[in-house]
Amino acid sequence: MASKTHKTEAIVLRSMRFSEADRILHLYTEQRGRLGAIAKGIRKTKSRFGARLEPLSHVELMLHEGSGELQTITGVELLHSHHASREDNYRLNVGMIGAEAMLRLFGEPEANARAFGALARFLELLDETLPATTRPAVDALGLSFQLKLLWLAGYLPHLTSCVECGAVGGLVAFSPRSGGAVCALHASDSLRLSAEGLAGIELLLSTPLADATPAGLSDRARRDALAVITTSYEEHGGFRLRTVSA
Repeated sequence: MASKTHKTEAIVLRSMRFSEADRILHLYTEQRGRLGAIAKGIRKTKSRFGARLEPLSHVELMLHEGSGELQTITGVELLHSHHASREDNYRLNVGMIGAEAMLRLFGEPEANARAFGALARFLELLDETLPATTRPAVDALGLSFQLKLLWLAGYLPHLTSCVECGAVGGLVAFSPRSGGAVCALHASDSLRLSAEGLAGIELLLSTPLADATPAGLSDRARRDALAVITTSYEEHGGFRLRTVSA
């Protein structure tokens, strides 16, 4: 296969050491979706790429595509460093949870403009988020972003009526296998949810990322949202986020 070079916007989801001076990067790109790339010499002190390819960085890349699975980065222009998020431990943890969710839900080299746009917007808003004393796993912005990723991936949780019988009232649990809320008659072996949890999840799904604030969600609602997200990952993707359990 003939080699070729192409340019694309990308967000760095993960960075791993490779050999003495290189790094392998997991990227989500605007034009081709999820890609793996190698940044040669990036760990050297005089590397011209190093500071521009940190996790969460939004960049424009020149990529050389050869016969292997990994493409080679030959040029980098930094668009948004998201330095504020990387330098704060709380925001960094929230960002890495979002990055791993993106990596696991959109792991194929297929472009998804809405998913890329949601990721870019999530990171922009994260820079403005005030550090909190709660666990990063229940951060309102992070939960809202993950719910929207489930939606874009085709796993939108149905919460307005029982997915088994259609009952509108009396919803008490969430069935990951059925993909939605259930009433008491169909709640066996399902994840029990509070009324405020159901309302909170619906709010996060129906409002823009910018409106996801702690003020609108109780602690119980955020815990319930995390439980719905986690069980949805397990049911539909067979995975758990390491960044949440760490």
